[in-house]
Amino acid sequence: MLLLGIDIGTSSVKLAVLDAHTQQTLTSAQYPDDESLITVRQTGWAEQSPEMWWSHVQLAFERCKAQHPFNPLDIGTIGIAYQMHGLVLVDEQQQVLRDSIIWCDSRAVELGNTAFKEMGEKFCLSHLLNSPGNFTASKLAWVKQNEPEIYARIHKFMLPGDFIAMKLTKEITTSISALSEGIFWDFEKQEVSAELLNYYDLDSNLIPEIRPVFSEHGRLDQDVAALLGLKAGIPVSYKSGDQPNNALSLNVLEPGEVAATAGTSGVIYGVSDELAYDPQSRVNTFAHVNYTKDKQRLGILLCINGTGSMNRWAKQLFGTGLDYPAMNAAAAKVPDGSAGLRVTPFGNGAERMLCNTYTGAQISAIDLNLHTPGHVFRAVQEGIAFSFRYGLDIMRSNGLYPKVIRAGKANLFHSEVFLKAFVNATGVPVELYDNDGSTGAALGAGIGAGVYKQPKEAFQNKKALSYTEPDKQQLFNTLYQDWLELMPKS
Repeated sequence: MLLLGIDIGTSSVKLAVLDAHTQQTLTSAQYPDDESLITVRQTGWAEQSPEMWWSHVQLAFERCKAQHPFNPLDIGTIGIAYQMHGLVLVDEQQQVLRDSIIWCDSRAVELGNTAFKEMGEKFCLSHLLNSPGNFTASKLAWVKQNEPEIYARIHKFMLPGDFIAMKLTKEITTSISALSEGIFWDFEKQEVSAELLNYYDLDSNLIPEIRPVFSEHGRLDQDVAALLGLKAGIPVSYKSGDQPNNALSLNVLEPGEVAATAGTSGVIYGVSDELAYDPQSRVNTFAHVNYTKDKQRLGILLCINGTGSMNRWAKQLFGTGLDYPAMNAAAAKVPDGSAGLRVTPFGNGAERMLCNTYTGAQISAIDLNLHTPGHVFRAVQEGIAFSFRYGLDIMRSNGLYPKVIRAGKANLFHSEVFLKAFVNATGVPVELYDNDGSTGAALGAGIGAGVYKQPKEAFQNKKALSYTEPDKQQLFNTLYQDWLELMPKS
């Protein structure tokens, strides 16, 4: 049997086809080659078209079929990973009512902050494990307040992966994990939070049917199967947000295990069996993919919005004609510390670890006679690594002390400069694996469809590509202390 994984990213949609027995990737492809359109109607807003995602799924699958000979009819199940916290709204005919308000959109920050105070910080943290903040529930409340004619037409709200599953199956479902990332789930009562719905005056009928992450979320519609060249009736057996899915793909499932990514956003994601929360909600706690009411597995998530976005910005302004490997090579020629040039990557919306404030990115201490594009490239990557250290220190203050961090060899982890800066700034070794979101989604589909009796069976062939330990921790701690001078003072 073959497994199909779909990853709905902010920059692109990626698909992978895996052999279920060997867990090897037969083919993978993404669309588009450049970055997907993000519509910015006002400062701090960010929207994408859900129909664009669906079109990109189809185009990426055509590339998969063109790149490697396999029989699409051998695909037996489908898994979906997706950018977290986005809001998709459809009417009774399953037609999209407006563009999706995506994860890095900041318009609902004040709504969420007010809810945190008026619902009671103690209640929110003990029941929701988070402030309502800038998450999906607050975005839905923003639509109700500002676009009442659209709100009145809503049949169901969804996250981006729920939408793609709907396009495949014509069914609309969600999960506890998905509801928790939208801050709809009451962990103490083990049910959708009536208090939050009442506070925002949201209709509970807008919530889709709740099913386990690893379960059938519908079967492939006959017309869609004909469109894609797949077998009608195969299940969508897994749906997860991109960060829980990345953790799954790295076999990070049990307490104490930690994963990281450095794509459009940067994330450290650790698993706990305690209903933990940060008093300031700077890091967030959600139900992990293997969370059940009887066996609680929580994902503690640190997110830095402006990670790959900052690197892309540097490429556009200072790397004309260069690809990312060439940028990394230029950065590698510059000594550690970038000759005093410092960068903070906080220019992609309100940052949760900065208490949902928007500071903008900074480049500081520029020497016009010394600094070259290579210095900028290194300073950007070091600044991102220092941001990870800043966030990890918050996680440490809340009881998470990783002994090793697992990451896929992708995005910024392709850069030796970034990898070394990350391990030396954080003081934590990193294991790199050959994985990405679409392969994780495919393996998740295999687990959900019962191809693998236990999740560990899906990872029995996974081996680390490399193991990197800190070797300049004292130097990078000094550089970090200097970098901290750029951070907003509380």
